[in-house]
Amino acid sequence: MKILIVDDEEMIRGVLREYVEFEGNEAYEAADGMEAVRMCRDNDYDLVLMDVMMPHLDGFSAVKEIKKHKDVPVIMLSARGEEYDKLFAFEIGVDDYVTKPFSPKEVMARINAVTKRREQKPTGNEILKFEGLEIDMAGRNVYVDGAKAELTPKEYELLFYLVRNKGIALTREKLLYDVWGFDFYGDDRTVDTHIKMLRGNLKEYRKFIVTLRGLGYKFED
Repeated sequence: MKILIVDDEEMIRGVLREYVEFEGNEAYEAADGMEAVRMCRDNDYDLVLMDVMMPHLDGFSAVKEIKKHKDVPVIMLSARGEEYDKLFAFEIGVDDYVTKPFSPKEVMARINAVTKRREQKPTGNEILKFEGLEIDMAGRNVYVDGAKAELTPKEYELLFYLVRNKGIALTREKLLYDVWGFDFYGDDRTVDTHIKMLRGNLKEYRKFIVTLRGLGYKFED
């Protein structure tokens, strides 16, 4: 894999580069968000490790610019561990969020988990319909009574996971692990907040997402 490491601290880039290359990947470096955006426009990467606090352009803004041109998976690296920052990161399309200080081995485990989830995405033209709710699995589009619903990437992944496990009771812990990624340090509010946003976008078809009191959720038509 070609992995772009974006951090304004040269030492952190060097440590991550060593581990990335040790696992047989190609490592590339950028010292700030502006440089990362330029590199992603001119080159294709399999994954980006993105710091948040950087000069010239912060990591959040850089991810938003990159996502306009490339659907590349991104793992955020940040000293900011507040849940608000994590939720915002997922809303703009980040695949995982690692809080500093971190172990390079943990970062590599996260990279492997994100890559595995990406490889499991559906192929073909599978479209699922539940009354007026239509889910284009391969195209990653959701339609409510014929109108396209504007879901965040994480809302879509959550809906996709619920639908794929239709009729199965899913705990909040399992949803956190499978949808948010390897060892995500969130709590029940992370899942509940995204379920609330997702239900709002599904309108009357929110009824398909059933709350299991004290446990979690399931999709039931």
